[in-house]
Amino acid sequence: MSTGKIKVQTFLSRLPLFNEVDGPALDIIAASTTELHVARGEIIFQRGAPCVGFHLVIYGQVKLAFTSPQGGEKVVEIIGPGHSFGEALMFMDKPYIVFAQALSDCLLLHVSKDAVFRELERDATFSRKMLAGLSRRLHGLICDVENYSLRSGTQRVIGYLLPRDEEINPHTVEHQITLPVSKTTLASRLNLTPEHFSRILHDLSEHGLISVSGKDITIPNIEKLRNYEG
Repeated sequence: MSTGKIKVQTFLSRLPLFNEVDGPALDIIAASTTELHVARGEIIFQRGAPCVGFHLVIYGQVKLAFTSPQGGEKVVEIIGPGHSFGEALMFMDKPYIVFAQALSDCLLLHVSKDAVFRELERDATFSRKMLAGLSRRLHGLICDVENYSLRSGTQRVIGYLLPRDEEINPHTVEHQITLPVSKTTLASRLNLTPEHFSRILHDLSEHGLISVSGKDITIPNIEKLRNYEG
């Protein structure tokens, strides 16, 4: 079932990249936007396919990954609602260097390269927001490299489990999280083997720092977990 043009514009306007774009420009972008309903497990694009725009996630989650020469899979990023992917390659006029697969049923919007380039030429504010988005992505990738190089596996897992500062009530001691993806996928994202990831969760549980029930993880004391050195 289609969301229709009006709803596409509404979705676009709620995303950080488009929330200051004026009505007429949003009409133009919406007219060049394709709505994609993607079932869990479906491949959105393969590595090596041409990049003719970028995707926005309305709901669901998308895995960006590549397959190593040995046949193993490395998850590069997990994209959730309100986030986009594919912008950098669109500007570079390069094919995709990863494949994208839906981790759950998804609604995506694909914004065409031509529409984006027309708006970049017309609106300096849009250009700045696009640059800011690409800069945030680059910063995130640099942080990933730093984490993989300088932090232990246990520190990486703890960093993932801990809530961000803006999510913490000053009076909150306990925190609960539901892993949004499988443990195997999350292990790959953290540059760990599934076995190592499971051992780390077991070790943290043995120390009373977390309790695990399937995908649900409870942190009894946020500060104790934050201060654990492993």
